[in-house]
Amino acid sequence: MTADPTPEATPGGQVTIVLDRKKVSVVRKPDETLLESARRAGLSPPFSCEAGNCGTCMGKVLEGHATMRVNDALEDDEVEEGYILTCQATPDTDSISVTYDD
Repeated sequence: MTADPTPEATPGGQVTIVLDRKKVSVVRKPDETLLESARRAGLSPPFSCEAGNCGTCMGKVLEGHATMRVNDALEDDEVEEGYILTCQATPDTDSISVTYDD
C-alpha cells in the first residue's frame, strides 16, 4: 500500500470568478453550479429565480467550458459568445474562469 504523494492536491480543479473587479478562486466541487461556487468563495453574485428563467445571474466564460442544465433566458447568439446562466451552469473542464463584469 502506498500513500498518496500529494494529499493536498485538488483533483477537482479550480473555479475562478470575477465580480466587481474582484477575482477569487475556489476548488471545483462536483455538480456545484458556478453561482454556488461564487457564493462559497464569499462573493455576492447577482441572481433571482435560480431556475434558468430570468437571466439575472448571467456571466461570461473566459476560460474553460460549462454546460447549463436549463436555459430559458439566453439567446443562441449570447451562448455562442460564451454567456451562461451561472445558476444552471456546471463546469465541464477541470478549471474554469467566469466573469460577471463583462
